[in-house]
Amino acid sequence: MTATFAVTGGKIFDGNRFLDQAAMVVSKGKIVSIDGESALPAGISRIDADGALIVPGFIDLQVNGGGGVLLNNQPDLDGIRTICTTHARYGTTALLPTLITDHASVRDQTLLAAQAAFAAQVPGFLGLHLEGPHLSLSRKGTHDPALIRPMNEDDLKALCHAAGRFGISLITIAPENVTTDQVKALREAGYTISLGHTDVQCADVAAYVAAGASMVTHLFNAMSQLGNREPGLVGAALETPALSCGLIADGFHVDPVSMTIALRAKTGPGRIFLVTDAMSSIGTDETGFMLNGRQIYRKDGRLTLADGTLAGADIDMLSCVRFAHHHLHLPLTEALKMASLYPAQAINCNQKGQLAAGLDADFLLLSPEIELLSTWIGGNCVHSNAPMMEPVQS
Repeated sequence: MTATFAVTGGKIFDGNRFLDQAAMVVSKGKIVSIDGESALPAGISRIDADGALIVPGFIDLQVNGGGGVLLNNQPDLDGIRTICTTHARYGTTALLPTLITDHASVRDQTLLAAQAAFAAQVPGFLGLHLEGPHLSLSRKGTHDPALIRPMNEDDLKALCHAAGRFGISLITIAPENVTTDQVKALREAGYTISLGHTDVQCADVAAYVAAGASMVTHLFNAMSQLGNREPGLVGAALETPALSCGLIADGFHVDPVSMTIALRAKTGPGRIFLVTDAMSSIGTDETGFMLNGRQIYRKDGRLTLADGTLAGADIDMLSCVRFAHHHLHLPLTEALKMASLYPAQAINCNQKGQLAAGLDADFLLLSPEIELLSTWIGGNCVHSNAPMMEPVQS
């Protein structure tokens, strides 16, 4: 790819508003400027967006797999690379491969694989999300109850030792199996702490927020619900300004009415952002797969255990954006923010989530019908639904 080029002829969404007749200059993987096309220097190489929407790349903080790979089943560099490459085909330019509850040995393999992916600068790899095993049995969801357990001193040492070696570090925990002192230690080590898979009462959430928890994993799913006398984690998540919340917008995990109420009720600055909770099925024709020795079935857009329990999601981020826009009736600008700006803010990732001078050149070209045309990571076209785009001299 040419070291410096301009993207022209499209409608740029910078993360806050759409800009008409603007051009984005990219150099060495970063955005140099966004300015009027008339301000471009003569002779600069150009990518003609031909009327497309130019938007920030999607950021997914909960991705269990893709391309036939489930991180639990293939916790290595090639597995992570396949997951990242697959989701780039659906507009995700940065993601956290997510390890579901498993043995400590699998966790340790995954931590090493994440370090290797970080060192190799795998396009799209942002860091790691550990979802368990320190969760609540009463809200286990599809997590194997035989593997759920309290966090012990060895766990804490292993996690803190690995922190900072693989990029962004996110961990989902339940207060039933993790103490506030352990949360403080994880936060000091650099982890973003998310509450999930828990029956915690609303009044008890404040202590975990004070200890450093700042996120809630897949709002509404596998947690204490909002009731008339006990608001549960759902109520605490919506009322607590410091908490950001992931949301699976596939129409199966959460009813659209509940999603809409939550979006109206959420107290900021913490925001509700989109996650896919995607499994290995994304980008494949597979009809099922194995997780912790149990069969997961794929049918009619759902992934389930034999008893019907939802087992992750069979959706990509672009489809989540379309669902939010078309079924929740959100403005396209808000749906796009939920897939880019808000997740970036939730993990304090200041280099991504918007299009502005000095930030990473992670962006998408979308048709006006919200179909993906091409995906760009660090100024390189990593996927295109047309012939790979190359700059041309003006």
